[in-house]
Amino acid sequence: MSGLVNALLIVAVVVVVIVRQFRARPVDTGRRWWLVPVILAVVALREPGILDAHHRTASAALLGTELLVGLVMGAAWAWTTRVWTEADGVVWTKSTRASAFVWFGGIAVRVGLYALGAAVGVHQDSAALMLGLAVTLLVRAGILVWRAQSLPSAAPVSGSTRAYRDDMAQVTRKEGV
Repeated sequence: MSGLVNALLIVAVVVVVIVRQFRARPVDTGRRWWLVPVILAVVALREPGILDAHHRTASAALLGTELLVGLVMGAAWAWTTRVWTEADGVVWTKSTRASAFVWFGGIAVRVGLYALGAAVGVHQDSAALMLGLAVTLLVRAGILVWRAQSLPSAAPVSGSTRAYRDDMAQVTRKEGV
């Protein structure tokens, strides 16, 4: 795929994921939660320019850092997401304001990585960004499924797992259907 198509695919996935995660949604632990990240990773790894041929060591270091950022960002995003069980036993999830800060921080670090690569002359393909996004989504989904499965299946509303800053006063807004 061309760089423009990859960039559009990355933007589309990020927009869909972010919009969906900031709405309360039921967690289906039985579905293939790993499928979209695996597809993104396969598409990214099929690209020949994932490593710069002229700067292999620097390019590999930047790619490794990108993957580490994706891992940390996915874990932080999952742990800042609220997970709770409704009275009917359905597990729900919704990202918090802290989750938005995780996204902004991750984007800032990734922009910094690309600036560093450009400063040292490393050609960076969008496949590295796509692979980092795949890692982020895979880690987040895995932790959320694990958190959801650790909840009692028929617990009342009070059976929620804690997210970062859950002790703060919550403003309850009715979600539009």
